[in-house]
Amino acid sequence: MRMPGVPCFQVKYTQEEGAFGGAMEGAMFKVLIVEDRASDAQALRRMLAHYGQEHSEEFQVTTVSTAMELPEDHNPYDLIFMDIGLPGINGMEAAQLLRSYDTQTPLIFVTDLAQYAVKGYQVDALDFIVKPVEYYDFALRLDRALRIARRGRADKVTIVTRDGMRIFPISDLVFVDILGHDLSYHLASGEIVSLRGSLTKATEQLPEESFVRISNSCLVNMGHICAVQRDCVRVTTGENLFFSRPKHKAALATITDYLGGSF
Repeated sequence: MRMPGVPCFQVKYTQEEGAFGGAMEGAMFKVLIVEDRASDAQALRRMLAHYGQEHSEEFQVTTVSTAMELPEDHNPYDLIFMDIGLPGINGMEAAQLLRSYDTQTPLIFVTDLAQYAVKGYQVDALDFIVKPVEYYDFALRLDRALRIARRGRADKVTIVTRDGMRIFPISDLVFVDILGHDLSYHLASGEIVSLRGSLTKATEQLPEESFVRISNSCLVNMGHICAVQRDCVRVTTGENLFFSRPKHKAALATITDYLGGSF
């Protein structure tokens, strides 16, 4: 839905730039601000920066001035702040479109049109902030939104391929392996999603309590292991995945502890 000629401002706040202070404890949150008034958009960015300094959070902020800039069929953002009185498609109409393919992402309306509050709940808006925005109200609502965003992240994995972004439940991921620099995500459906990358970075993206590295080239979801043999594990998609000698003992101990058995 990108409208030619409409500017998109991207602001990435990082510690090096001094926008956010404190140690970064979690992953960066991607935030979209949909606001046609530059001064209002800037005020929200300042509040995000202040919140980040207070709570040791990092935000990557994209600001657009029209709802026509929203993604057409997927949403790469963790949180959206949206004005209602937008030119062209208003914020309420844009939210209805967003909810047709994304029912989970926290959406907060920031508006001086308080009469839309009731309608907002029809598009499952998380909250409303009435302009002019006060930081105390903003921080309370952001606290709640980030708690929800974290829960949503906990059971999903997001990867970027040549064809675009893929988001799928972690429970659907059977194993990840690598050949050279070609990383392959093997899903329970039998689909294989491939991209260039490293197994180390893939490991960092996944919950360590559910995945085990059985070799330098293979990472397995222990919830999909259906049999353990002396030199390999069998997974629910039928493959036998082999231990490497250096990782065999530690990986077997991790799997045994997870499955509650003994070998």
